[in-house]
Amino acid sequence: MAIIFYTEEVKWPAFLKKRALGKWLGDVAASYGKRTGAVSYLFCTDEKILEVNRCFLQHDYYTDIITFDYTEGDVLSGDLYISLETVRSNSEQFRTTFEEELLRVIIHGILHLCGLKDKSAAEQAKMRAAEEQALRLFLRNGDNLKETR
Repeated sequence: MAIIFYTEEVKWPAFLKKRALGKWLGDVAASYGKRTGAVSYLFCTDEKILEVNRCFLQHDYYTDIITFDYTEGDVLSGDLYISLETVRSNSEQFRTTFEEELLRVIIHGILHLCGLKDKSAAEQAKMRAAEEQALRLFLRNGDNLKETR
């Protein structure tokens, strides 16, 4: 199966290489004893993610990512919605680059599919540590991002 990336009413972030992202996500999944099946990412607007949040989760607020987990056994499957607008706002709030914040959100979804949670403080700490480890793995290879300048 494959990891597929879509956009709806937003432009694809030009600095991202789909092939490098797919390999990274597969490598992270493998580090948890998992493999990727049908995983799709939809990059969208705040309004789209709010609509999804309301319709499927009965939540009336914006968020950076919504993960629908269809994983069976060790094969990861899911639909992941990411609001690029919220990611940009979060990058400003957390004083990080948009690129780093987007990568963090992208991997956050796969980590959820791998079974990591983030409801309690202890779970959040584990999730942040896993995100940091995965980001280091990705950023170690400087060829994974296109030149942004």
